[in-house]
Amino acid sequence: MKKIKVSIWTGTACRRMGASEIMLLEEELSPELKEIVEIEGVTCLDLCKNSEYGKAPFVKINDEIVSQATLPLVLEKINQLANQ
Repeated sequence: MKKIKVSIWTGTACRRMGASEIMLLEEELSPELKEIVEIEGVTCLDLCKNSEYGKAPFVKINDEIVSQATLPLVLEKINQLANQ
């Protein structure tokens, strides 16, 4: 099964908007998903300064940037990718 890379922005704005909760992602993954999901925190990349990307918090799942990310939304997208 292909690895799924999840990058969670950890800059101040993203943390205040909910990235802290998203950092608990690993605790919510099933044992099967833990084997294929790689989680990392990344520093601010200033995406919130460009309206093209939407609003914080930001998460990148493989090549897709997810704005206004929430833990349930990230889990949903991971499950979709895992079931492809």
